[in-house]
Amino acid sequence: MTKRIGNKHEAQHRGREERLDIRRTNIAREAVKQATARAKYRNQVRNQPAIAAAA
Repeated sequence: MTKRIGNKHEAQHRGREERLDIRRTNIAREAVKQATARAKYRNQVRNQPAIAAAA
């Protein structure tokens, strides 16, 4: 559970720069995930299981 400050959620107290930094970090993290997934399936034959393509 996320922290609360009094009656308000922690995110309501974040500054603009901090929010932008978190957003940039999340976008970069997602880009890394997508790049690894693309690399994993890049050279596979379509509609073939991964093991059959490796053999």
